[in-house]
Amino acid sequence: MKVATIRSLVCLGIESTADNLGVGIATSNGAILANEISTHVPEEGGIHPREAARHHAEQMGSTIGEALQDARVKAEELDLIAFSQGPGLGPSLRTGATAARALASYLNVPLVGVNHCVAHIEIGRLATGAEDPLTLYVSGGNTIVTGYEAGRYRIFGETLDIAVGNCLDTFSREAGLPYPGGPAVEKHALEGERLILLPYVVKGMDLSFSGLLTALIQEYRTGRWRLEDLCFSLQEIAYSMLGEVTERALAHTKKAELLLTGGVAANKRLRSIIGAIAEEHGASPEFVPIGYATDNGAMIAWTGILAYQSGIETPIETSYIDSRWRLDRVEVLWRD
Repeated sequence: MKVATIRSLVCLGIESTADNLGVGIATSNGAILANEISTHVPEEGGIHPREAARHHAEQMGSTIGEALQDARVKAEELDLIAFSQGPGLGPSLRTGATAARALASYLNVPLVGVNHCVAHIEIGRLATGAEDPLTLYVSGGNTIVTGYEAGRYRIFGETLDIAVGNCLDTFSREAGLPYPGGPAVEKHALEGERLILLPYVVKGMDLSFSGLLTALIQEYRTGRWRLEDLCFSLQEIAYSMLGEVTERALAHTKKAELLLTGGVAANKRLRSIIGAIAEEHGASPEFVPIGYATDNGAMIAWTGILAYQSGIETPIETSYIDSRWRLDRVEVLWRD
């Protein structure tokens, strides 16, 4: 007797919230078939939203083509299209959304809008095997401590101004270091020896990095300190702030897993702090693999599948972007 086999769903996801254009392809059995990334590197200063959007528009076709080639999948074999609907930079988001709408319409397949922050958590859960972690999500645009409870990801703490990744990038530009700033700061911090007193601002369960950044730039401009010591101090103070809030949230929730995800999750010093906190509280430390730490299309494709399988679909006529779409406003139906 022959047994019918059910083919896995195949989803193409487009990530375009900021400087990265990511196109990933995932299947409903958890396989990541492709994860292509094209990054807009500004000639000077920070991310210019319109220039980033122009880069994404120019690279969209070739990046989609490369992802399909990597996955050995034809466009006609795609079952759905997912895209980052927010939060993020408006021009970049609109570029990705436009491409996703066009592709879904041409192929006549469902379209799913995905929350960028939720996608970082879900790719972390998939890649590490974590089931119900407390998550520290740190990137250029977001700094959030969150955990799942009663149908949504609840926020236990977040930045009140700039994200920690933004703080690293801005200081890096001031000091003439390469973009993005995180890896450059980490490299110099390894040679640092002296801890310079800088603002440490934790307000309840929330954090503020703007005062730290301002003081750091002022100290840099005096010329009194080695760059290595400034980078060392930036890391120690910023990551200690993150550690304090994360540890309190872990003690409160008593989660058995502690997940570190987002672009800044690649930092070894931050990983060591999170690992120590997890060990202290009997939790399992989980770190998103480097390839999925930065903004990428695979996380959008995988989260699109989870959403679609739980009954979520985004009609093209209402698929507008939301640059301020908060993590805790998303109904996480697939976790029920």
